[in-house]
Amino acid sequence: MPASPLPERAAVVILGGGVIGTSIAFHLAEAGVSDVLLLDRGELGAGSTCRAAGGVRAQFSDELNIALGARSLEAFQRFGQRPGQEIDLHQVGYLFLLSTSEQVTAFERDVALQNELGIPSRMLDVAEARRLSPLADSDGLLAAAYSPDDGHCTPESVVLGYATGARRRGATLRTGVTVLELDCDAERVRTVVTDGGVVAADTVICATGAWSAGIGQLAGFDLPVRPVRRQVMFTEPMPQLPSAVPFTIDFATSFYFHREGRGLMLGMSDPDQEPGFHLDYSPDWLPRLGAAIERRAPGLLDVGLKPGWAGLYEVTPDHNALIGRAEEPSNFLYATGFSGHGFLQAPAVGEVIRDLYLDREPVVDVGPLSASRFAAGATVRPETRIV
Repeated sequence: MPASPLPERAAVVILGGGVIGTSIAFHLAEAGVSDVLLLDRGELGAGSTCRAAGGVRAQFSDELNIALGARSLEAFQRFGQRPGQEIDLHQVGYLFLLSTSEQVTAFERDVALQNELGIPSRMLDVAEARRLSPLADSDGLLAAAYSPDDGHCTPESVVLGYATGARRRGATLRTGVTVLELDCDAERVRTVVTDGGVVAADTVICATGAWSAGIGQLAGFDLPVRPVRRQVMFTEPMPQLPSAVPFTIDFATSFYFHREGRGLMLGMSDPDQEPGFHLDYSPDWLPRLGAAIERRAPGLLDVGLKPGWAGLYEVTPDHNALIGRAEEPSNFLYATGFSGHGFLQAPAVGEVIRDLYLDREPVVDVGPLSASRFAAGATVRPETRIV
């Protein structure tokens, strides 16, 4: 059956059907905004979201990211009631393993700030960290940081929940639609030109993740986002695996693991990865991953491993998000560049964009995340915990 034609006009056109775009659509529709139209060139969540590790946390090093993470954690805890979807949330905690005195000092400072803001994180000695995550080898560790409220859930289910909730409240979500052009004058985006028709738009919101720089160019607005490949893989089933395994990160190498089904999901960053739309799974990272496993979880070398998938991080120069409204065109809003934090911050970001659209004070002050910070030569304190 051929797809129905696109509407000729929409109050809001959201570009991107991942977790950020669907969260925005849900929160706008829930607030009573009519004529919300979301467009995605593929399937919902098929870009970066459904290739995410699924971690959710509030352990960050600055007030703004802590606030976005904490508010989102609260939403994930209530997701079964609002919007109404089981997301397989496991609050098993995030456990950062620390092996240098500099790391310990930095995390002690961060934990103090988190505690001031109501986050129940704490520093652990090596013995307690080993009890929480017995698969981790303690050799060379000095301490750890842990918050019991953090954990992981299923990205596909979160997208489904937001998409279903948005549609129930009157939003239109269309897949298989490619944006070709944004017709702009000196001040505003007037129409969204797609391969399925032209839509007159009162407001356009960019939530296209790693592809956002191109959308920004169409709007005549600079969104400094680069795509960088990240890969994950999985173990075979592990019959003796504890039921609760913290999301465990060796901070020195970025190697991490958490329980996935009857085994583990494994991943880490690759500092040699060239930016670009590299979506193929490649074995190039396996020697570095193997060395990290041998150092921090050597028992996993005796477990069968299965290839996983490759996804894209949307990285900005300071590894912090871009959230705000453009000065020109003034009806162009954006929420992108999350540098690995988009999934875990999506609930709060949906609320923030809703508030910016409605011209009211956002639930979290995201002024420092405006894209204009780069033009002004300022950046947010780099956030390096990008898992």
